[in-house]
Parts: sequence; C-alpha cells; structure tokens
Amino acid sequence: MLMRRDRAQLLVIDLQERLLAAIPRGQAALARAAIVTRAAARLGVPVAASEHYPKGIGPLSGAIRAAMPNDAPVFEKIAFSAAADAEIAGWLDANRARGRDQVVLVGTEAHVCVLQTALDLIDRGYAVFVVADAVASRAEESVHAATARLLHAGGHSVTSEMALFEWAERGDDPAFKDVLALVK
Repeated sequence: MLMRRDRAQLLVIDLQERLLAAIPRGQAALARAAIVTRAAARLGVPVAASEHYPKGIGPLSGAIRAAMPNDAPVFEKIAFSAAADAEIAGWLDANRARGRDQVVLVGTEAHVCVLQTALDLIDRGYAVFVVADAVASRAEESVHAATARLLHAGGHSVTSEMALFEWAERGDDPAFKDVLALVK
C-alpha cells in the first residue's frame, strides 16, 4: 500500500523541546519530521500536532512549528495516545470523512505516545505509517520494540523519503522539485 497525498494526513506527536533534550536522537528525528511536515504542507496533506502536557514538558519545538502550515492545529493532550483525545480524534475523523484514511505519524516517544496512537488508529480502521527516521525514544531498544509491535499489529514502518516520494508520485509533478529540494 502506497501513501497517497489525497488519502493522507500527518500527525506530529509531542516534538517538544524539553522532551527532545532527553532523547539522544531527538534532534535528528526533529529534522526529519520537519522535512516530512514541509512536504505535507507543500503537497496539500493536512497537518496537525499534539503537545503532551505542555505545562510540564513545554511547548512544541519552534522548528516543527515553523515547518507546519499556519492553519495547522496544535492540540494539548494528557493521554499518551493522541487518538484517545476527543479533539484530535475529531480532526482525524473529519479528514477521514473527506477520504483521508491514511495517517502518517512522526514524533516522540516512539514506544509510548507514537506507538499507542498508532495502535489506537489501526484499531479504528486507519492505515497507519510511522516514519522511522522521524521518531525517537530515550533508548534505541524502545524504538526497535515499538517498530516490531507496530508491524505485528498491521501498521507500516517507512522512511521520510518514502513518504515524500510516494506523496509526490511522479517526477514531472510541479511540486516534485520543491519536495526533492527538502532531501538534497
């Protein structure tokens, strides 16, 4: 199954400065997440983000906010699964009603909020794609365990370039040059 820009929506999960500081690969994951977010914005893929308990963990990273479209919602949440939050679930479901049944996930932590969100969304009938180079956890073995569990549950592990090139579809698409510039 290919990711299609007319069927996809992107959910950025908890890429918050204070949390990223505690994650060894946090800045690398943030950089890849920003690329995916910019590509989504350029290609018309709806984008939203979550902040987990921002009063304690702080706000979303400025780098990811800068990559998001101006009208992209940022939802505060307290549940680990973003899909358990009524506002986020409502946003996702409204997009699904318009034919967007694929959810692409980036963020932290891979084995907690990202995985729980992915499992909930799979359970709700979404096709879920976790961007492996745009997620991170404090311990690398947690990322590996989360990926194994995701795959076993029917989700997909992809890379940021897979997302960009599948969304672009063709080399002669006018947006392809913009997307290609993001990875060069």
